[in-house]
Amino acid sequence: MGSVKMPTQAELRDVGKQLGMNLSDADIAFFQETMAGSVAAYNLLETLPDNLPAVKYPRTPGYRPEGEENKYNLWSVKSEIKGAPSGKLAGKRVVLKDNVCVAGMPMMNGASTLEGYVPDVDATVVTRMLDAGATVVGKVHCEYFCFSGGSHTSAAGPVHNPRKMGYSAGGSSSGSAAAIVAGEADMAIGGDQGGSIRIPAAYCGIVGLKPTWGLVPYTGVMPIELTIDHTGPMTADVADNALMLEVLAGPDGLDPRQMGCTTDTYTKALSGSVAGMKIGVVKEGFGHPQSEKVVDELVRKGATRLKEMGATVEEISIPWHLTGMAVWSAIASEGATAQMMNGNSHGFNWKGLYATSLIDAHSAWRSRADELSDTLKTTILFGQYALNKYRGHYYAKAQNLARKLVAAYDTALARYDLLLMPTLPLRATRLPDPAGPRMDIIQRAFEMLPNTAPFDVTGHPAITVPCGMSDGLPAGLMLIGKHWNESTIYRAADAYEKSHDWMKVTA
Repeated sequence: MGSVKMPTQAELRDVGKQLGMNLSDADIAFFQETMAGSVAAYNLLETLPDNLPAVKYPRTPGYRPEGEENKYNLWSVKSEIKGAPSGKLAGKRVVLKDNVCVAGMPMMNGASTLEGYVPDVDATVVTRMLDAGATVVGKVHCEYFCFSGGSHTSAAGPVHNPRKMGYSAGGSSSGSAAAIVAGEADMAIGGDQGGSIRIPAAYCGIVGLKPTWGLVPYTGVMPIELTIDHTGPMTADVADNALMLEVLAGPDGLDPRQMGCTTDTYTKALSGSVAGMKIGVVKEGFGHPQSEKVVDELVRKGATRLKEMGATVEEISIPWHLTGMAVWSAIASEGATAQMMNGNSHGFNWKGLYATSLIDAHSAWRSRADELSDTLKTTILFGQYALNKYRGHYYAKAQNLARKLVAAYDTALARYDLLLMPTLPLRATRLPDPAGPRMDIIQRAFEMLPNTAPFDVTGHPAITVPCGMSDGLPAGLMLIGKHWNESTIYRAADAYEKSHDWMKVTA
């Protein structure tokens, strides 16, 4: 006898009510009679091994550092997995955002409800880096199920910005950026559904690339919403970022996001020159209600420098950019509620690798929902309300309008090689006081999104590079390119980076 049992009369009656059916005892007996084949099929599935990729490199579970060893609270788990003896990443120390599956190493994705889960599979990005000779040195904290652009919602406590203690490291890939600045790693994996690679990179003053949607396989990374899921490289400089992307990019045959995937040898783009390039400075990326003048000024200084280096730099207007947040909001709130929460992270209706152990572990959130962060609660409360009341209408409409948003950027990119704007409207903020106003938790989590989130919807590649400092806090300049054209982004970012010491640029 298998563990899958025939539903009892009471269970079928409850399921019927859930589906809007009023079942009589005779109905229930009839439907039970029809289900013997289904029960047998499920019990056969149970006897078969899960079809997961082999785990190739030895590792230990590691440990959670404390005290001075973790003074910025960036570490979740310290361990060591040595990769191949040679390769493009030989000698590079890599940390992984704690939403990335590593077999045998604990993963909590910033959430108390997932604590204690240990994956049984390595994410594709992990295997690729190890095959390229990297050494994984551990997992780093992220925000509670990644729903914050600040670094204050993890169940393990806030992550501090190593540039300035007591200030946000950005989120949701908070520990990934902090580890680079603190010198704990050479490279980091981040994730980006609303800006979560670029936000912490900009707050901490490092380089972060959100690749074209589907360029880097998301396989084995805990999903949020299939159409906006991105994972990618975070590094101290552009050269390492390009090198890391060379290793990460390309189809793995397991991720349905990877349609029409086109790769390149990105390090060959590092020519140090922007001569002849055309860059459009998007005016709608400046002057948001929450924008700091110092950030806008530093980014405009960066645009001027690119012009002085030989690029054609012109201000342009893309009015649809200001609609991007509304489009993203419906996709993120309803889509994440349906997939990550109701669908136990993976959801349904796609082909690829499902981490079934993660589905099982994450499903426990329902019995502990009071523990969820306020940032996640407000998102899924409204998302479920919208799904209940409007039947998914606005999610569907947002996905339709996403094509207009793509077209608006593509129209500009037909005339320009790259688009330019501030990565974020503001610099890192103070970590909110846990005893302070509750609304501060929400404000510090979402106020920085207007320039990053639209490109998660459209899938365009976008990089943030630091462009200056004010009061010890960096500002980030974002360059956006055509789909699959990361090389052009790297060419400009590398030339810009090599042209000056950004830490000496002030407003």
